[in-house]
Amino acid sequence: MRIAVPKERRLGERRVAATPETVKKFRALGVDVAIEAGAGAGASIPDAHYEAEGAEIAGDFAATVSGADWVLQVRAPEADEVAALPSGVHLAAILNPHGDRAGIDALAKAGVIGFAMEFMPRITRAQSMDVLSSQANLAGYKAVIDAAAEFGRAFPMMMTAAGTVAPARVFVMGAGVAGLQAIATAKRLGAIVSATDVRPAAKEQVESLGGKFVMVEDEETAEAETEAGYAKEMSDAYKKKQAELIAETIAKQDIVITTALIPGRPAPVLVTDAMVASMKPGSVIVDMAVEQGGNVTASAPGETVTTENGVTVLGALNLPAALAADTSALYAKNLLNFLTPLIDAESGQTKIDWDDEIVAGTCVTRDGQVVHPALKEQGGED
Repeated sequence: MRIAVPKERRLGERRVAATPETVKKFRALGVDVAIEAGAGAGASIPDAHYEAEGAEIAGDFAATVSGADWVLQVRAPEADEVAALPSGVHLAAILNPHGDRAGIDALAKAGVIGFAMEFMPRITRAQSMDVLSSQANLAGYKAVIDAAAEFGRAFPMMMTAAGTVAPARVFVMGAGVAGLQAIATAKRLGAIVSATDVRPAAKEQVESLGGKFVMVEDEETAEAETEAGYAKEMSDAYKKKQAELIAETIAKQDIVITTALIPGRPAPVLVTDAMVASMKPGSVIVDMAVEQGGNVTASAPGETVTTENGVTVLGALNLPAALAADTSALYAKNLLNFLTPLIDAESGQTKIDWDDEIVAGTCVTRDGQVVHPALKEQGGED
């Protein structure tokens, strides 16, 4: 069995899908590993470190994937890369199936058996394979660090002989993995933190981290979470009540971090231009959902926007890639944990139980077809 790890080519992507640690563990399972030259450079991993653990260093993408049984990537391969993939190869990556249906169709046509790692079921057995959580955790941390760097004041209260510096007020919108880490980071920096989420279960989590929970609580909130643990989209009436409460809260904040995403849907708008206009000059907003349309009407993908009233809105793309050494280590471990049960201990070959919940939940293309139920309902090319 041969695993191939190509260099990521998408703009701004510094992560890599394997580390010397995971290469060592794959080799212990009797698996050959090929790493494309320079694949780990963005994550500060020299080729020599891979070689030291028994990996072969290949010169280019085609040489890396040649003869591979599995290809591991961070992001979905681009069109020219798909054309170079061997038919029947297994691919595990963050494939963005809802946002790039054409790419999924292309993988199916190429005969690739594709696994979308972001479709990992939220079950106990799959926690160590959950790439969304591992990457969002560090993204939430990075969002607060970026906000602190942009903010023209200190985060903690400071009492000095010359006077007292008031603590910054931070409001986190969305208390999933990214939001909870943002809350924890802001608290560690000394800020007064509050947070909101549509899921009532988040209240205890927010308060356990020292944050104040802000939410309209009514009958609808009791059913605000899917069985998979994701937030549901709420009714217009609820959104109106919540928006009024949020508007009052935002006007008092120095920093706002938005993290709200709904799988397969554009990011919900949480912060309007009117809300931004109510904030003090020098305030900072970080829109972590900007790649899926954004939670903030004033945000722009990949740009830093300064509004007329002096509020800075950060629309950074791919925050996990900014911490590539750590996010790569976690992502590579997610992939190792996903693949290990699929490798037969005796033969060292791929052995997949297609009825397994984890396999069925992540497999999007197989036998030349798009097979995931959510994507079959969505429809693609004729």
